[in-house]
Order: sequence, then C-alpha cells, then structure tokens
Amino acid sequence: MNPSTYPGAQHVMVLYTGGTIGMQASADGLAPASGFDVRMRAYLDSQPGLVLPAWRFREMAPLIDSANMTPDYWQRLREAVVEAVEVQGCDSVLILHGTDTLAYSAAAMSFQLLGLRAPVVFTGSMLPAGVPDSDAWENLSGALLALGQGLAPGVHLYFHGELLAPTRCAKIRSFGRHPFAALKRNGGGARAEAIPAGLDYRQARQLAKVGVLPLFPGIGAELLDGVLDSGIQALVLECFGSGTGPSDNPAFLASLRRAQEQGIVVVAVTQCHEGGVELDIYEAGSRLRGVGVLSGGGMTREAAFGKLNALLGAGLESAEVRRLVELDLCGELS
Repeated sequence: MNPSTYPGAQHVMVLYTGGTIGMQASADGLAPASGFDVRMRAYLDSQPGLVLPAWRFREMAPLIDSANMTPDYWQRLREAVVEAVEVQGCDSVLILHGTDTLAYSAAAMSFQLLGLRAPVVFTGSMLPAGVPDSDAWENLSGALLALGQGLAPGVHLYFHGELLAPTRCAKIRSFGRHPFAALKRNGGGARAEAIPAGLDYRQARQLAKVGVLPLFPGIGAELLDGVLDSGIQALVLECFGSGTGPSDNPAFLASLRRAQEQGIVVVAVTQCHEGGVELDIYEAGSRLRGVGVLSGGGMTREAAFGKLNALLGAGLESAEVRRLVELDLCGELS
C-alpha cells in the first residue's frame, strides 16, 4: 500500500463495537462500556501536535466483547459503514473492535464491502485505554493518522504502526503489542477482473450458516456427519499440510461426497501458518478433491469463513459459490 497516492480522509466515522479498547472494570472482570467517545475526545484534545481528520462517533448496539461477535453483527456493521459513507457523507470509516475476533471481522468485511470507494480501518487494543502501558491510544491515533495520510479504498487492519491486509493475517499472540501477523501463505488463484454479480457492497445480504472443522488424527465420519447435519451451507475444513486428510477412511470420504450431493460447499485450508493447500500433490489430498472438496489455496481460516459467508449471504447458487471460492476477489488468494 502506498498511502501517498490516495487522498487523505477529511471526515471519518468511528464505529465503536466494544472490545478491550473501551472496557472498564466490573464485578465480573473487564466489560464493554459506553461513553468511549468522551474519553477519546479528551485524549485527542490533549495532543495538540496530532493533525487528525475530523471525526464523528457512533456507538454500535449492543457493545460486545468480540468473543461474542456473530455474522448477524457483521450485517449491522456493513449497514453502518454504508450509511456513514453514502448517507452521512463520511469519506472513511474507523472500526474499534476487540482483538479476539478482529481478524475474522476485518476479513469478512473485506468481502461484504467489495466496491466501496472508501477506506475502512479496523483497530483495537490489547489493554484498555487509560491503564498503565495501554496500547489503546497509540493504535487509535495511529489509525486516524493513517487515514488522514491517505489509504486505498477497501478494508485494512491497523495495529502498532503496521497496516495489514485482513484477508492474509491472523491473531497469533494473546499478549503484547503485536498480536497480529501476516501469514506466509501460497497457493493462489486467478484474480476476478470485476466484482462478480451479486457481490457489490450495495446488495442486500442474508445470513448464511458456515462451519469450521479442524482435522485431527483419528477423526471419524460420525463427527463430520454431526457438523454436516447441523444445517450448515458450507464448511471450512482445516486440513493437514498441503491439504491432506483421512483418505483411507471410506466412511469419511462418503460423508464428504454426501455433502457435495446436498449442495454443501466444503473448502480445504491448511492448519499450517505457512504454505497453502494443493490437493493434487498427495493421494491423501487428491481423494478429497475427488469427493468434491475445493481448494482454499493460501486462504486463512478467517478469510475462508468470511468469504463463504459473503458468497452464500448474497444468495448465489451453489455452483457459482464453488466457482468463486477459487477465484481471488480481494487479495485472499494472491
């Protein structure tokens, strides 16, 4: 990203979802708290050396610990972003979010907001604003500064002075100032030349039901069947290595074949932090492809989950969803 090639933000909408950044102590521990806009303004006013774009503030409801984030909340967040840009005249959006599921939400919004001609930045903090050694104000002011200097349209993740592509990163640490990292993934796909029909950010969305299942030694068909019979429309299958699984288990393969016959889209991603899925390298992978499993290439779990929610939420037919899974829409496979 080269910020200098894009105009700096003039009017930022700050959407506050809760998360550690604004939490305060309660009887049961840290909990999301209202009134963060007052604290935010007081801090920024105390820093006259900061040259920041004008901003306004909207508190989402309910405020949540990001462990309680859901795809339904993503829909409300998408609507709030679109309203801020198209109705309220903001030229960019800053979303304050808890770190536990921030990578999931930022990846999901990357697909939900395809075509939006404004930058959207996610940030948060590992410690609440106001406590000793908190990273809250540096992340918040840094994100606003980055927007003021100019960012490309699309979704970004900002943390501790670094801009990350949401569809290529994950939370890898539960401590410190650097919880997020770009994963070294490979296994790409052809880039979409235009936004596919039905996926423009203006299109209405419906809720989809997507599951995630990590493979482990000894996993049997009964567990897979339980997930497939739960009403899901798609499954992110976290495979070993380059996309292998229990290929010598006929019942397991039969369950995956049944999923394809029922229109359930199954996408393989790797459990490894580096590399990607290439289903045709090993017999244990090619047998998965033979029963309808799609390659997620170098997609992260978060990106695959967000992408499937967006594709199915757009009401696309199963065949079109399967085609687009292996097509790069916003850098998830590049």
